Amino acid sequence: MPATHHSSSAPSTPSPQPAAGTPPPAAANSTSLGRIPVLDVRPMVHQGRRPAKAVVGETFEVTATVFREGHEAVAAHVVLTDPEGRPGPLVPMRELAPGTDRWGATVCARATGRWTYTVEAWSDPVTTWRRHARIKIPAGTDTELVLEEGALLHERAAAGVPEPDRRGVLLAAVDALRDERRPTASRLAAALTPEVDAVLARHPLRELLTTGDPMPLLVERERALYGSWYEFFPRSEGTPQQPHGTFTTAARRLPAIAAMGFDVVYLPPIHPIGTTHRKGRDNTLTATPDDVGVPWAIGSPEGGHDTVHPQLGTLADFTRFVARAGELGLEVALDLALQCSPDHPWVHKHPQWFHHRPDGTIAHAENPPKKYQDIYPLAFDTDPDGLTAETVRLLRHWMTAGVRIFRVDNPHTKPVAFWERVIADINRTDPDVIFLAEAFTRPAMMHTLAAVGFQQSYTYFTWRTTKRELTDYLTELSGEAACSMRPNLFTNTPDILHAYLQHGGRPAFEVRAVLAATLSPSWGIYSGYELCENTPLREGSEEYLHSEKYQLTARDWEGAERRGETITPLITRLNTIRRAHPALRALRNLRFHDTDNDAVIAYSKRSGSDVVLVVANLDPHHTQEATVSLDMPQLGLERHESVPVHDELTGETYHWGSTNYVRLGPGGAHVLVVGREADGRTAPTTTAAAPDEHGTTLRPSTPQIGGSPAS
Repeated sequence: MPATHHSSSAPSTPSPQPAAGTPPPAAANSTSLGRIPVLDVRPMVHQGRRPAKAVVGETFEVTATVFREGHEAVAAHVVLTDPEGRPGPLVPMRELAPGTDRWGATVCARATGRWTYTVEAWSDPVTTWRRHARIKIPAGTDTELVLEEGALLHERAAAGVPEPDRRGVLLAAVDALRDERRPTASRLAAALTPEVDAVLARHPLRELLTTGDPMPLLVERERALYGSWYEFFPRSEGTPQQPHGTFTTAARRLPAIAAMGFDVVYLPPIHPIGTTHRKGRDNTLTATPDDVGVPWAIGSPEGGHDTVHPQLGTLADFTRFVARAGELGLEVALDLALQCSPDHPWVHKHPQWFHHRPDGTIAHAENPPKKYQDIYPLAFDTDPDGLTAETVRLLRHWMTAGVRIFRVDNPHTKPVAFWERVIADINRTDPDVIFLAEAFTRPAMMHTLAAVGFQQSYTYFTWRTTKRELTDYLTELSGEAACSMRPNLFTNTPDILHAYLQHGGRPAFEVRAVLAATLSPSWGIYSGYELCENTPLREGSEEYLHSEKYQLTARDWEGAERRGETITPLITRLNTIRRAHPALRALRNLRFHDTDNDAVIAYSKRSGSDVVLVVANLDPHHTQEATVSLDMPQLGLERHESVPVHDELTGETYHWGSTNYVRLGPGGAHVLVVGREADGRTAPTTTAAAPDEHGTTLRPSTPQIGGSPAS
């Protein structure tokens, strides 16, 4: 229930807002609804105690329930107030569905920082008068009285218009309403012109103004929402003479990653690796002298989380690696894994940071049935201040080396309050630093980590493979959840090789790349995905055979390219399409469309005039046919229009209407720009083709991805 303020005046500027950074009053402290109730304002995170999120230039909808007693008209608008406390223009709200009392408006913030958004509602006497006048005047009921009431209202409205020329529009309506020489209908019509509407939209006459609580809004840089991620192990980028890679040799891989259109290079931990209980190849418990160990078993006599593994190089080498990435338009994301090998300096320097068993030993990490004998977890409740201070120190150490993005390993195994303190400390001085939560866990934890500060989150996309699973899950992620949790759809990770990829072959890799790259503004792959690496450790396991977590993995990139054993061209094309289309850089605009075959999924994204429609065959083994029934208004089209759609993957152009036939090979897909000809011109709409007796417009398509062309 929002706190409210009342006014019988008609101000033409937004009402005063709290100073920047002032927290909104708690909803529970409100004691009055106010004259015009303003209820259930959304987006809202934790009852307004934490900010909703957006990025610069991202549009999102603010909604509220607004009503009053009787039959008087009400209206509402949203006011965005910037971090300096300066209110923006009034953004008119509309009733989302007649009779629901639910109002909404789309807003957009153009700078980073801590903003607020406020819903203001009022009684709308001009609209009330118009309703009555349209009924009474044609009926001849109280004609002169009704016209004079209108004249008085428009006089009051004109007094609140600061622009002389615009004020004259309302005063001209006043003169017409009182001009008894004119026909009655003409007098009324003079007050209902588009010009009058435009002035009143900018400067409404507001009575009984009620202002809801200012709700917090955190606006961050675009990379918090949008980006293409590529994960690789620098240590695997060695040479025949020196198999263990260094930052110098790994930097040679960066141009190819940049050429594929990626924005972020994510590195697993780059720190010294312990030798006690070191894991061998394929997770064996007995390591040989040649085994390199698991990068997440951090710490050795050479140092801990603030040290570079000696075989990778020096801190200066790493800094040069980050700089080289920057020259290529890539940001470097570094893994933050708060755990230790038994050889980490913390084990002896800070024994209180670990769980000690009754016999005095420290318990190793477990995630049954998995065991991590080479890793000690931390105990966060014995010295929370010390661990917080040390984590902040570590982050700032790597920030000094040029890192502005951190992928956090298993944050759900640490206290939420710890992350809230750490991220707040970092973002207070460096709001551009981004944290990605690698939390595959219960929804409550995932959403809370996002609410307390994580800018992005891994998701369960990897395990959602059917049309129903994808539709339900992405509808959830792009709905109300999007005000705090931003998904990053990784197709695979060093830990996750899903059965769909194991058994689906190249078509499975192709369609999952299309889905990840177009369903979410952020997506990622782990190195080797472009080679369709899909051999599991054993049947039923999601672990890779000869996993790179336990050994060096040399890949013949050039040979695979020559032999055509790579989907690099598709990945490059997808990232090119993403950069070219603002619709694909947004999350909340995702809409699904009907298909009559559960093996075929269809969805669209729209941003202004940019509309992208994706149709994909989820079956990696068989060609599938379907009728795609489009929700034309969601595409910005009339229900019976027919428009050109240009396939950004194949270069083909078709004409589609509300129902369309598709035939897609295994894993095949269309990424269609709606209303676009092959040369990129926006084409005029045409009359829809006549459907057959089944109501299907038969326009076959010829996708070239994942299988043979359609007949």
